[in-house]
Amino acid sequence: MVRVGVIADTHGLLRPQAVAALRGCDMLIHAGDIGRPEVMAGLEARAPTVAIRGNVDRWADGLPDTRTVELAGRRIFVIHDLKTLDFDPAGAGMDVVIAGHSHKPLVRWEQGVLYLNPGSAGPRRFSLPVAVAHLHLGPAGVDATILPLELS
Repeated sequence: MVRVGVIADTHGLLRPQAVAALRGCDMLIHAGDIGRPEVMAGLEARAPTVAIRGNVDRWADGLPDTRTVELAGRRIFVIHDLKTLDFDPAGAGMDVVIAGHSHKPLVRWEQGVLYLNPGSAGPRRFSLPVAVAHLHLGPAGVDATILPLELS
């Protein structure tokens, strides 16, 4: 079983609670709106990290807008805003689609594809929770868990 930590919408803030929740993950995926290079450096110091650029990441010219990751025999498509998805993930053989942008945590199955939004780990927006997620990949399938962060 491979455990992937999923984070999004940090907007320049890498909370210690997020770091703690992602500890022990085999890989980290940031689904955009990173905010500052220091956030990437903080994640990369903890585990191999894959990231995409979000709408606030004008500084991150080297990051792609989308990315396909193959891990543990599974195909994961990462995009910042799910509304911009322009292909059929099930038809393309994707097992998981990871998105951010909305700040709303989501775990949903559709046509055999797991859609995961970890929510926002950055500054709180409205009354939405601050959260990250764990994505579990293994021979038996895929699963995800949203981890709300306890803020002081």
